[in-house]
Amino acid sequence: MQKEIIINATSNQHRIAIVEEGRLSELFIESEEKERMVGDIYLGTVAKVMPGIQASFIDIGLDQDAFLHFSDIGDAFRETASLAVETARVDTDDDEENEQPRKRRWERRPSVQLQRGQEIVVQIFKEPVGSKGVRVSTEVSLPGRFIVLMPFEDTIGVSRKITNFREKRRLRKLARSILPPGFGVIIRTVAEGKDEEVLRADLQSLVQTWREAERMIKKSKPPMLIHKDMNASSSAIRDLFSEGVTRVATDSKKMYRDIRAYVNLVAPDKVDAIELYRDRNPIFDHYGVEKQIALSMSRKVWLKSGGYLIFDKAEAMWVVDVNSGRFAARQEQELNSLRTNLEAVREIAWQVRLRDIGGIIVIDFIDMDHDDNRRKVLDEMRREMRRDRAKYTILPLSDFCLMQITRQRVRDSVQISMSEVCPTCHGTGFVQSKSSLLTEIERWLKRFRVESKELRLLLVVHPTMAGFLHDGTVSLLTRLMLKYFVRIKIVPDATLPIGEFRMVSRKRDADITTRYLS
Repeated sequence: MQKEIIINATSNQHRIAIVEEGRLSELFIESEEKERMVGDIYLGTVAKVMPGIQASFIDIGLDQDAFLHFSDIGDAFRETASLAVETARVDTDDDEENEQPRKRRWERRPSVQLQRGQEIVVQIFKEPVGSKGVRVSTEVSLPGRFIVLMPFEDTIGVSRKITNFREKRRLRKLARSILPPGFGVIIRTVAEGKDEEVLRADLQSLVQTWREAERMIKKSKPPMLIHKDMNASSSAIRDLFSEGVTRVATDSKKMYRDIRAYVNLVAPDKVDAIELYRDRNPIFDHYGVEKQIALSMSRKVWLKSGGYLIFDKAEAMWVVDVNSGRFAARQEQELNSLRTNLEAVREIAWQVRLRDIGGIIVIDFIDMDHDDNRRKVLDEMRREMRRDRAKYTILPLSDFCLMQITRQRVRDSVQISMSEVCPTCHGTGFVQSKSSLLTEIERWLKRFRVESKELRLLLVVHPTMAGFLHDGTVSLLTRLMLKYFVRIKIVPDATLPIGEFRMVSRKRDADITTRYLS
């Protein structure tokens, strides 16, 4: 599959688009206020220990303390800190799916003793999501172009995506011969077929980086940033630049020079694939990326068959609703449902990658009566999700044709990172109706007339509400004034939320709204 990496750089934001066969498949966004943090290593202190949830909070100098679950504490730290651990460990395969350091699984939660104020070296592996802070681990790793160095491990792993057994054995033997004592590595997919010289150079660079981090740790006081990982643009080149990449285009001269210098070191035969975009039209417009980004932000996504998908974000999950969009004859209903569902599977798998949706995803497929058809939808989803670099779990369809997917969440989804909570509806998607607000105003007037003898008020409302109150031959405002025997002048205010109002005493020139609220 041909792949292109298109990078748009502005004064305050970098956008990295991964285009596969002409279609946008992944989008990474990095801005000044939301800088990439995954991979950063900190020297911190234990701020709080929470035995009830088997976790602790680490002060690393950010606004929120980092979250460290006891299962993310590596063996090396346990040994050096003499931690009391009462658990049985289940080892995973050496060959890691996504070329990431091994995350251990536990048969039961480990009992770990940490002390408040204790110094600890941690690495961020999950960025802040919503109101939650970063998540960290003591299992530190440094990713390179061909290998991932693990300073506190002594194991050698090979990516599962390298399927040739002889090549795996060659790479493992080669890594063992060049690896310094006290380190572990994972051989990445792009290392397939590479010789000792290439791997040794990558390894030496990573070891040198770690030695510098060690010196920083020894002379620093927590909280302190020890090592800053590459920015989003550089890490995308490091992690995604493979044989299938035919073009890397950027509109930034500095980024062009940096990328070209890096590629010249790790893959000199690919230097010609690096392009500096010089046209006056925006680079994302030229490659058709901007339109695809706009579509990815849409709540409704149309299918070629005439059906459509609805993407909704709840507090704890994403919900995708599959709709046929048109009437199907009863005798063909099962077949049409299957066809629409299979088409929806392909689009959903693509959209999940593009939007970078993480956590729990619930998909409501069109109802199907036959178990064979449900299995076909499940098998199709598994095939389509294979190209996803994130870790995921897919559960079979329920009797109600609901599918549950859990997908690794490292950062906020693209849609959330590009938007803010609506100041009017506060993220609910709804505002109070004008009729309901009118009822609230009338209740306020009832309380006001019971306690006050004033007869003149200013009513401040949004212009749409002002129009609603003035509408009609005998307006609603006139009816209110006659009913409660009070003179009301309406003042439109576009800055006031639609579902709110303010009452001002004209006699005292004072806001008296809260005084007569329930």
